[in-house]
Amino acid sequence: MWTALATTSVTSSMFLTALAPNLLAVELAWRVAGVKISWIDWFAAFAPVGIVLLAAVPFLAWKIYPPEVKEAPDVVEWAQTELEKMGGLTRKEYLLAVLVLAALGFWVFGESLVNATTVALAVLCALVLFKIVTWDDVLANKQAWSTLVWFATLVALAGGLSKVGFVDWLAQNAGSVVNRVPAPVALVDLVVTFYLIHYIFASVTAHVTALLPLMLTLGSAHPNMNMKALTLSLVLSLGIMGVLTPYATGPSPVYHGSGYLPSHDYWRLGAVFGAVFLVALLAIGIPWILLIT
Repeated sequence: MWTALATTSVTSSMFLTALAPNLLAVELAWRVAGVKISWIDWFAAFAPVGIVLLAAVPFLAWKIYPPEVKEAPDVVEWAQTELEKMGGLTRKEYLLAVLVLAALGFWVFGESLVNATTVALAVLCALVLFKIVTWDDVLANKQAWSTLVWFATLVALAGGLSKVGFVDWLAQNAGSVVNRVPAPVALVDLVVTFYLIHYIFASVTAHVTALLPLMLTLGSAHPNMNMKALTLSLVLSLGIMGVLTPYATGPSPVYHGSGYLPSHDYWRLGAVFGAVFLVALLAIGIPWILLIT
């Protein structure tokens, strides 16, 4: 269970479309700092860190938090029996697979042709038209509608603050704090602060909304700051910070409530893996990001 949570946190940072707040962060970065990040930019920037962590997580979990049952040969046979009971893939399931692959293809390669949001809405319409889901299913997904409304509002607000000059004003007044250290040191300080302060947030979306514009504004106050490197370093931490606490991100309460991860183990493992993830981002990710930007 812990390996599942930890790897989910890694993949949430590895792919732009793997975590909803990632998309919000990209829009805020564009409106606040003028930095545009594509799906490929995101993946290329995190790939060295992500590959190392995906390889390391199962090994570290096995050593630090070994399972009580280490062998279960009957599980394979049981799973095969259950799959046979389910039967083959249905027409709707094949259509769903095609639509998901089409969406992913447009997100990765079609940014110059069509906006990612348009792709998502088009696929949603296709899901309803082909009756893979019903309109009642769509209406019943209150969390999705809430996310849509909040994201739209927050992105518009960030753009408005930038247009009226608030961001520039804040950057000028905060410049004296950031300018005291070299740009690379300021970049690392901002990333570490942004990451660790997630201990007081129960939502990555709330974290992005409250802190990302502020961190970008503080960074822009430094005359030698590489803003694309800073932006990528900040937004790529959003997924991996989900490992820190039982309330750090949406899936966390599910894993915590499973009964397999007692609170004291969760906090201990969160601190250990959170530190490993942060060190990997600082030691591998930031130098790589500075190199490619």
